[in-house]
Amino acid sequence: MITIDRTRLAELTEREQKAFIATHPKSAAAYERAEHLFGRVPMTWMNKKSGAFPIYLDRAQGNRVWDIDGHEYIDFALGDTGSMAGHSHPAVVDAVQRRIGELGGLTTMLPTEDAEWVGAELSRRFTMDRWSFSLTATDANRWAIRLVRAITGKPKIVFHSYCYHGSVDESLVVVGADGESASRPGNVGAPVPVTETSRAAEYNDLPGLERALAHGDVAAVLIEPALTNIGIVLPEPGYLEGVRALTRQYDALLIIDETHTFSAGPGGMTQAYNLEPDLVVIGKAIGGGIPTGAYGLSADFAERALARDDLDLVDMGGVGGTLAGNPLSVAAMRATLEHVLTDEAFATMIDTATYFTDGVNAIFDRYDLPWAINQLGARAEYRFARPYPVNGTLAALAADGELEDFLHLYLVNRGIMLTPFHNMALMAPMTTRNDVDAHHEHFEAAIRELLGQ
Repeated sequence: MITIDRTRLAELTEREQKAFIATHPKSAAAYERAEHLFGRVPMTWMNKKSGAFPIYLDRAQGNRVWDIDGHEYIDFALGDTGSMAGHSHPAVVDAVQRRIGELGGLTTMLPTEDAEWVGAELSRRFTMDRWSFSLTATDANRWAIRLVRAITGKPKIVFHSYCYHGSVDESLVVVGADGESASRPGNVGAPVPVTETSRAAEYNDLPGLERALAHGDVAAVLIEPALTNIGIVLPEPGYLEGVRALTRQYDALLIIDETHTFSAGPGGMTQAYNLEPDLVVIGKAIGGGIPTGAYGLSADFAERALARDDLDLVDMGGVGGTLAGNPLSVAAMRATLEHVLTDEAFATMIDTATYFTDGVNAIFDRYDLPWAINQLGARAEYRFARPYPVNGTLAALAADGELEDFLHLYLVNRGIMLTPFHNMALMAPMTTRNDVDAHHEHFEAAIRELLGQ
């Protein structure tokens, strides 16, 4: 198969970098002026960029964004799923504006009737019986972990190596070179060594998961049903059923985090794969861009928790916040679930993603590239390996920062935006096949230049 000429890659990247700098003077100036921001950006991860500086946003609508230099982009990043519904969808805007203006009361510490509607709809989609809200999926994961520890009396949580559950301290654990659990490289300021709270098992490795569970001290296994932040690593046949069977065998609970895997369909992979979790976590996309998160509990688990009069679930229990479940977030969730990310919309989004995946595969085959792409519903991502890696560690080893930066920069310079953290493309309800064709045209042109053809 074709190999990449690294000298040519460096030359092309330098050319694209010069073009980027020349055509984005306002973004460059804004970045230079940002002296009071840690890392010059609102959040340090915004420095994950292929260009010399971040692109500064002017406005966004649907699956398009415009920067302050006047460039328009087809947005396949969509806020890394936070804007899967599209930017500022009219149904969400109407609901938010009505709450802000006509109704008022953005944060009141009082419930609204919308909350029950959202809970019922999430139950329909994800099979959980009771729901509670947060502002992020990270917080929902933290609160779910506290609850399972309290109910089971066990301290440890098991994760997949290179999983993504936000900034949850316990989740930053991987399988080390010796096969034992270890802190994930780059972990910042862990409050305690992560191996005191957690164990890791490789995805698609049932014997490894059983070894982690066999200690008898595991409260829950918290998983993405497919890995999504290290490529898209899909389950091998029988794997997810095996995870459920092992958790039951070793008396551990199963928490499924659908924050990114929601792309699989209206009820995420829980619905698409007929999974049977004890708790489900979701965030980002269900708010249409308004910060929100939620965790769902089975009826049995909810009853067990509420029956514990020694747990202060009202005040000091650490499972809530004064801004969680606020009227604005709940109104946005209802609008998004009722009018935008519907069953019908997902059918269109998944069809568009399949068109994207088929086109990328055709390019790989045409140029005999040793790369592969996986699709998870409305989401697709390529990795610089063939076959596609089957666990997080192998997916991490298939990363190629120089190649990734070149492709991202080449595409950005031609009006195509991918997720900055990886080679992920997400389809919104309004993404068209013409948008996909534009990606493929420029992606193939980048490959031809890279190969000197």
